Amino acid sequence: MMHRLMSVVKRHPIITFFVLTYAIGWGLIPFWTFQAGSPFIAALIVIPLTRGVAGLKELGLRMIRWRVRWYWYVVAIVVPLAVVGLTVVLNVALGASVPSLAGVGSVSTVLMMFAVRLVNPGDGALGEEPGWRGVALPGLQSTLSPLVSTLILGVAVTVWHVPLLFLEDGLLRPSIIVGFLLGTMAVTFWYTWLFNRTGGSVLMTLVSHAAQGTIQIGALWPAGADFAQANLLNGVVLSVVAIGLVVLDWQFWRGPAPVPATVQPAYVGEPRVR
Repeated sequence: MMHRLMSVVKRHPIITFFVLTYAIGWGLIPFWTFQAGSPFIAALIVIPLTRGVAGLKELGLRMIRWRVRWYWYVVAIVVPLAVVGLTVVLNVALGASVPSLAGVGSVSTVLMMFAVRLVNPGDGALGEEPGWRGVALPGLQSTLSPLVSTLILGVAVTVWHVPLLFLEDGLLRPSIIVGFLLGTMAVTFWYTWLFNRTGGSVLMTLVSHAAQGTIQIGALWPAGADFAQANLLNGVVLSVVAIGLVVLDWQFWRGPAPVPATVQPAYVGEPRVR
């Protein structure tokens, strides 16, 4: 029985990863909590079973692949902050109150929060990126285009996050739900593009994910209609970013996906050879 189970896992590592991610992430829902680090945990289970030490080494190299062109660090941080900034501008323009920065805190507080998100495996950044981008995306792209891979991964990631709507008070409002689903699906396209353009650097998506959650909409508008409208606008802005990436870089999404090298070259992140 165990031999047969191992055979199935080795033949279908990505399916196994998704099953484990959902089982671990949703397994604590009866206790009114959610395991945000389940993608990372699932990765640490599936990789040794299917690829052994070599697979763990490859994931580790992707997670510390820092030698990319300097501008990728700027892009990874500026884009999510720009999305929040544009959301704020649109929300105020549509009648919302001017947000209070009291909930955000000082610059040192923001930087500290960003640093903690980078190293906390129970947080959405480190808890998710090694799994979604370190295991699932490369596995899907081994046989599918980046576009199709991202559509599949986006649906899986979005559905995985759905319980959060029920576990946190005040989120079961139509505008919040639509914004949440739109944003979660759309940001998957951004992470795919960033991952592939930086030669398979999970670190870059981790940095961007950490930046995305450092200044949250809920800290600017704690609750009420302004908060709900901001969530919807955030999902719309992220969707525009996703559509723009696909339209402006269409050949990239339709062509064969880059296969990140196990051994890091001197520099990665240059445009692919078509």
